[in-house]
Amino acid sequence: MKISVITVCFNAADTIADTLRSVLKQNYKELEHIIVDGCSTDNTLKVIASVTGHTCRVVCEPDRGIYDAMNKGISLATGDIVGFLNADDFYASVDVLSTIATVFADPYLDSCYGDLCYVNQKNTGKTVRYWRSGDFSPGVFSWSWCPPHPTFYVRRPIYNRLGGFDLSYKIAADFELMARYLEVQKISTLYVPKVLVKMRLGGTTNRSFKNIYRQNKEIWRVVRNLPLRASIVKFFTYKIFLKISQFFYRPAS
Repeated sequence: MKISVITVCFNAADTIADTLRSVLKQNYKELEHIIVDGCSTDNTLKVIASVTGHTCRVVCEPDRGIYDAMNKGISLATGDIVGFLNADDFYASVDVLSTIATVFADPYLDSCYGDLCYVNQKNTGKTVRYWRSGDFSPGVFSWSWCPPHPTFYVRRPIYNRLGGFDLSYKIAADFELMARYLEVQKISTLYVPKVLVKMRLGGTTNRSFKNIYRQNKEIWRVVRNLPLRASIVKFFTYKIFLKISQFFYRPAS
């Protein structure tokens, strides 16, 4: 079983080496790593080339944003399973992909997801927030629940059948895709109770209050358009509760 890992990047010279090394260290080797670069103007491509021992396919061309680049990565993927690892993220352990492969040994399973830790930008050993996903049940997206997208793995034929990211959403297309797949199309999924990815704080969404506002506005548009039955008060009240709780919980050692 081959796993396609897709990394999209733009001016990620400061962090992408950690991403590549975490892929290189995986003890599951039946994989391909596709990097879609949006014509970086820093040393991103030089850093990618400098990581000794790592084999990847690099595509460097202009795109219409992060989700357009992700769709390009999906179109290039040849693996049975497709997942994403952002250019400032890295795998939490060396056995993440072997865990994913074991899960997908079930031929009736369409997708899976796990937990994610947000870490300090400078000290990546320090956990700031712990995103524990929990089990999916129909209707939870209408309460603002969703799994962390960097932990979400899907069989490639599902992407071919249901389509990729909706580019009308500039900052919440990952939420839309997961809600569409799980709530509307009802693909099968499994929660893996394990931290799969560590993400540095300060990504695109959390970079400013403006982006946080834009993302939440888009997420509510997703809920309205799919449509999902939801109360705007309950939706955002629960969303705030989930976010705050992430600062207090920590993964088991």
